[in-house]
Amino acid sequence: MTAAASPEDPNAKANPDQAAGAEPRDTPTTNGDSDVAEKTTRIDQLEKERDEARDQALRARAELVNYQKRVKQQAETDRLYYIGNFAHDLLDVLDNLDRATEALRASGAEGVVSGLEIVRKQLLTTMAKYGVEPIEALDQPFDPNYHDALMQQPSREHPEGTVVAEIAKGYKIHDRVLRPTKVAVSAKP
Repeated sequence: MTAAASPEDPNAKANPDQAAGAEPRDTPTTNGDSDVAEKTTRIDQLEKERDEARDQALRARAELVNYQKRVKQQAETDRLYYIGNFAHDLLDVLDNLDRATEALRASGAEGVVSGLEIVRKQLLTTMAKYGVEPIEALDQPFDPNYHDALMQQPSREHPEGTVVAEIAKGYKIHDRVLRPTKVAVSAKP
């Protein structure tokens, strides 16, 4: 083989720096270095995009889990309190039933009174099945979350701020007040 390319050998390399029988040598080029730098930059960019996509996916999953918990909690709350409006309306009926019972008791119709008391007890039992219960107020410390003070009464027997009379019965459904108890509160004489 000759160092120069002959016209008869089209595969021969025309490299004057190449010695006869020597392999062609790789010469570093700035073009090759820039390719590596570009590829490294591209890899870094892709890794960053991957990390951002993974972060977004994790956040989306966490958001979904939180949303599911909120929906479940709201459904449970709705289930517990779904009867609230109906129960609130029934309280007026219960008050009227109590007034009718007192009026009949005053007129001496004890047979009818005992029948109305049975109906009242049945109504309260049914309401209790759904979490509606009366608020105990008499002789309790005044609590503005459960009681509505209509008046103060001077009292030596009770500490100041104690409920001494119930004017209208209050009710709650589970832990929520449907209607506060209207009360008279003790005051210093």
